[in-house]
Amino acid sequence: MGAGRRVTAHAVLRLPDLVRAPDGPATAVTLAEPTPETIRPCELTEKVLAYDPRADRALLDDAYALAMQAHGAQRRDNGDPYITHPIAVADILAGYRLDTGSIITGLLHDVIEDTPVTLAQIEQRFGPDVAGLVDGVTKLTRLELQSDRTKQAENFRKLVLALSKDIRVLLVKLADRLHNMRTLHFVTDQGRRQRIARETMEIYAPLAGRIGMDAIKGELQSLSFAQLEPEAFDTIQARLNFLRGQGADIIEEVRQELMRVCRAAGVSEIEVLGREKSPYSIWEKMQHRNVAYEQLSDIMAFRVLVPTRDDCYMALGAVHSSFPVIAGRFKDYISTPKANGYQSIHTGVTLREPRNQKIEVQIRTFAMHDVAENGVAAHWLYKDHDATVAADLQRFRWVQDLLEILENSQAADEFLENTKLELYHDQVFCFTPKGELIQLPRGATSVDFAYAVHSQVGDTCVGAKINGRLMPLRYELQNGDQVEIMTARGGTPSPQWERFVVTGKARARIRRFVAQQQRTINREQGRAVLAKAFRQEGLDGSERALDPALKTLKCLTIDDLYVAVASGHIGPKDVVHAAYPEMRETARAPRMLPGMGLPARPAGGRVSTKFDGGPTGAPIRGIISGMVVSYAGCCHPLPGDPIVGIVATGRGVTIHTRDCAQLQSFAATPERFLDVEWDETLSPQARGGQAYAGRVSLIASNERDLLPNISNAVTKHDGSVLNLRVVSRQQDFCEILLDVEVRDLRHLSTVIAGLRATGGITQVERAKG
Repeated sequence: MGAGRRVTAHAVLRLPDLVRAPDGPATAVTLAEPTPETIRPCELTEKVLAYDPRADRALLDDAYALAMQAHGAQRRDNGDPYITHPIAVADILAGYRLDTGSIITGLLHDVIEDTPVTLAQIEQRFGPDVAGLVDGVTKLTRLELQSDRTKQAENFRKLVLALSKDIRVLLVKLADRLHNMRTLHFVTDQGRRQRIARETMEIYAPLAGRIGMDAIKGELQSLSFAQLEPEAFDTIQARLNFLRGQGADIIEEVRQELMRVCRAAGVSEIEVLGREKSPYSIWEKMQHRNVAYEQLSDIMAFRVLVPTRDDCYMALGAVHSSFPVIAGRFKDYISTPKANGYQSIHTGVTLREPRNQKIEVQIRTFAMHDVAENGVAAHWLYKDHDATVAADLQRFRWVQDLLEILENSQAADEFLENTKLELYHDQVFCFTPKGELIQLPRGATSVDFAYAVHSQVGDTCVGAKINGRLMPLRYELQNGDQVEIMTARGGTPSPQWERFVVTGKARARIRRFVAQQQRTINREQGRAVLAKAFRQEGLDGSERALDPALKTLKCLTIDDLYVAVASGHIGPKDVVHAAYPEMRETARAPRMLPGMGLPARPAGGRVSTKFDGGPTGAPIRGIISGMVVSYAGCCHPLPGDPIVGIVATGRGVTIHTRDCAQLQSFAATPERFLDVEWDETLSPQARGGQAYAGRVSLIASNERDLLPNISNAVTKHDGSVLNLRVVSRQQDFCEILLDVEVRDLRHLSTVIAGLRATGGITQVERAKG
């Protein structure tokens, strides 16, 4: 239900408010005036029976009555009866001519969550099919953008699983969100309005587009855009209003001209619709292309609808022979349809003098237009329900991709991130050597292509030929490229691939491999550490001896225990004591020397101490004396960086920079965070001359004297090279990771400046990770 629980419901409450055109549902954003009236059960039933005479009238009336009774005296924020919301959702679904089960689900989609009605009662009255749909939608009703990102991501997992079983779950959810967005302006809390609008823009609008429901997608985007960017929305809307006033006659004149030239070319049955681009689409294109409003060529667009596919190409020839064509604006989505089934020819032309105005012309058949506007819903009635669900899920390959991302993602928030990558992109069309069409996001690489073919092909990919030429794996694919992936038996993904892949499927698979690889390393390290700990105590450290300790240490398996020890979550002594409790009782307390003890805390609550993290220890405020401190290899903190400490049992404190990406993995255990900072009151000399490792990434020409030049530049600025690794080497350039010994952040900045001034080095920046 989302925003629907707390917003008023005035739109689409009466039949005149939502008038469906013959080829699709109403899409107007304008809201009706507040009214207490609702659609009566007979009106909703008659609306369904008008397009589906087989609908069960008694079942529809029963669902209406149950919804009225269940929601009873519940009210929305403005005092309207809550029942207005599910009725409006059912009416939207009826506007799309959906089946009886979907309409009933729309009426009952909130009863399980908000009323005493149970799922068993719904199944008893309406059958397992409806109960399954209601249950699926119920699991989705709390997908709000909350501060607890993990909770949102876990709920999004449920959405993907539900829609993968029955696409109607998503149709009901989209109708629910559409009505909530139409009434969102009644919410008084601006922050909450923006959170709901952002979620709609990031999740629901792309999902609507992926199943071809462009009418709902466009309205959701426009309503969200008005909340997220009100100034930009008002400015663009004002320009559109001015355009309407200045060119009130242009649309009709162009319509008549297009119809005339097409009929002259032999296309007799034709309809031309004029439209203007939505405010959000205009703003998005201005941002993407970095152009001004006046430079856009498709503010005005015209749709030419004809009976057959052949007529589409006849109309295209007529338009191109009658108007100057805009170069680079032609796209044929009839011969290569989009992933959601969209088919149309797009072209850009310039009107004749004196107008000289650029317009976009879209040419499609009437059936293609219905699919373009209504997607899945356009053909729901014309197929058997089971066949429809199976066919649609097979046609929408992205659903299977999301399920594979779900399987490969290690964490819920990672799944949400990768899913957004999968939902947001323009298309690029490439081909396998056998001619199979593969659709990818713009900016996709050969690695993305390999994973799109098959996960195993991606895992074992070692190279790629683009149009017969061997090209780097990071090469960005272009429309029409033929891609041949070369694989090797036993090949594995490279962690470096994550830096340039753009599809969520590829990123999830690479991250899964890296995580599994790291787990293997941690398992062996943990095994070795425990073996040493038990050997020092003269005890048996076999897996048989460790097994009874698993429950005490809250580990499911022996491997989990080894990993926890290697990562520092469990100390070796804790394992010894859990396996042999008597050792805890006989363990001697540490011998205290005279004068030892914890230092007194100053008024500020911090302690300035030295620690055992280096030759003399770097001064860090907030660390208790005697604690072992180490520096995180993921972010390489330096004096001068804002820092935070992470406490690990048996390993002391690890220092990270505050912007380190790895801190997200500790979000569930905030008690491990330690507020620390560098003690800047001491000079570098007072610190005992301790040095730190700063990591630098550089790109340079692949020349013979490159390495000596790098070493000389670092030495010249009082630094020294600790480690150097060539990440990528091409014929003309190479990418290098360089660990430099420096005193602090300022010293590192000096070294970076020296490297930038060195001949042959084109790019230098501080690197983390």
